[in-house]
This record gives sequence, C-alpha cells and structure tokens, in this order.
Amino acid sequence: MTLADYATFSNYAVASATVVIALAWLAYMAEWGFARQVRTPVRERELVTAGGGGDVDAHEADAPPELRRDLAGRMGTSFSILGTLILVAGVVARGLAAERVPWGNMYEFSCAGVAVAMTVYLGLVKTQQVQWLGGIVTGFAVIVLGLSMTVYVPAGPLVPALHSYWLVIHVAAAMIAGSAFLVGAATSVLYLVKARAERLTPNEEDRVGPIWRLPSSVAMDRLAYRVHAFAFPIWTFGALIAGPIWAQYAWGRYWGWDPKEVWAFITWVVYAGYLHARATAGWKGKAAAILALVGFATFMFNYVGVNLFVPGLHSYSK
Repeated sequence: MTLADYATFSNYAVASATVVIALAWLAYMAEWGFARQVRTPVRERELVTAGGGGDVDAHEADAPPELRRDLAGRMGTSFSILGTLILVAGVVARGLAAERVPWGNMYEFSCAGVAVAMTVYLGLVKTQQVQWLGGIVTGFAVIVLGLSMTVYVPAGPLVPALHSYWLVIHVAAAMIAGSAFLVGAATSVLYLVKARAERLTPNEEDRVGPIWRLPSSVAMDRLAYRVHAFAFPIWTFGALIAGPIWAQYAWGRYWGWDPKEVWAFITWVVYAGYLHARATAGWKGKAAAILALVGFATFMFNYVGVNLFVPGLHSYSK
C-alpha cells in the first residue's frame, strides 16, 4: 500500500469506528430503557397480588424485559470492542501514512485519545465489571470523534519543533491520563446521581428502575478515587516532566507560562487538591466528586479551548 492508501484507509476506519461506537451508545441507552421495565421482585409480587394473580411467578413476569436489557448490554459491549478495534486500525494507518507517531495535531490526538479511552474502559469492564459506564464513555467518544472532523488535516510531516521522542512520551502520557480522567469523571457523575437517589429513596421496596442497577454510591466513590490516583502520577510525568523537557529541546526553555502549560498546571493543581483532600481531610462523597469534575473541566478546556481559542506556542497542535 502507498502512503495515500494508508491515509484513505485511516479516514474510512475512523468514520466507521464513529458509527460503530454510536451503535454501542444506542445499545447502552436501550439497556437503560429496558431496565426501566424491570421491577424488583418485592414490587412485582405486590403488583401481582393486587391484580389477583398471586400464583403468577414474578421471575417469569420479569423475564422478557430482563432478556432485552441483557441483550442490549451485551450488544453495547460488543459494538464497543468492534469500534475500538476499527479505531485502533485507523490510528495505526494514520501513523503509517504520515510516517510518524499519529498524534501530531488535534485531529490525531482526538482519534488516538478516544482509542486509548475506549481501551481503558474495556479493560475496566473485564476487570471491574463497569459496563454501567458504557453510555457516558461511548457517548463522549462519539462527540469527540465527530468534532475531530472539524479540525481534520491531511497526513503529513511534523513541524521541526515536534521532532523529538520526548514529544511522543509527553503526548502518550497525556492521552493515558486523560482517558483515566474521563472514566473518573463519568464515575463521579453517576455517583452524584446514585447518591441523590439513595438519599431520596430510603425505602428499599421503592427502589425501582435502572438507577438501582448501578453499584452503591460508596463503591462508585471508591472506584473514582482509585482511577484518579492511577491517572495523577501519569499526568504529573507527562505534563510537568516530559513536557518541560521537550520544551527545552524545542524552544530552549523548560517553562514559559504558555497558555497550554498554564492550564496543564491548573489541571494538575485541581487533581492534586482532590487527592490530597481525600487522603488527609477525609473528603468523600459529593464534595470530592464535584472537585473531580472541576479537574476534568480544566483538562477539557486545555484540550479544546486553549487549542482553538487561545494563541500560544502550541498553536500548531490544532
């Protein structure tokens, strides 16, 4: 294959992956929709008894919506795996077409970042059974892939400042940390929803609907903390160690308060505050979740807002 063939294949693969991941999102949404039809056994028995059908088995009454719910969930995971594989192939083909690592601009970073995020999510599905994050993760992935088309640039060589293996390390670490930040943010959002539902519905017999298929708020709070604790040192290394080393190579100084550098530092400060508060002040629950979401907001502004709207030395990364 020629370089042009690799570039064409990459474009088709990214577009196809976007469609497949969108199907995964629809399947996860259908799973939540079908889950609304599934009643808890206690509630089902009450309804059956009230209707004069006390001899009807509650499990049998629940079986059809349960089967549809479980099928939709399996389809969501299957589409997620397929879409991730296609996207990874597209990212690899982009690198072959450009004859370099495929994250030299915002379009490539978006595609590679989503591929890493989906891989992280699927890894957690395998090890932690976090399928309940699927709707948020795949929905976010589709939005990022769709918006990346608006900043598409043809495959080509990098500007001289980007010719450094430290750039490869810097951006790779940022993608891994950002993917984990996404999972942590999604977990924090669902934690806030579940904690509010638990507070407003103290009677377990009234806890009917898809929200109650989520883990307990305590378990989600714990998972969010672990994911952020994993991501933070990677972000520290990528943004505040590898990045300045590359800046010294490219511009002759380690730190120059460029907007990208400033917002990378702000993101680091917020997540450092989150982890410090959890470890020393005993912050848990709502306050910690909100602080984690603030951290993710600063990360996203650094990724989108600074790249598109704030001029600086990193402007070529668009």
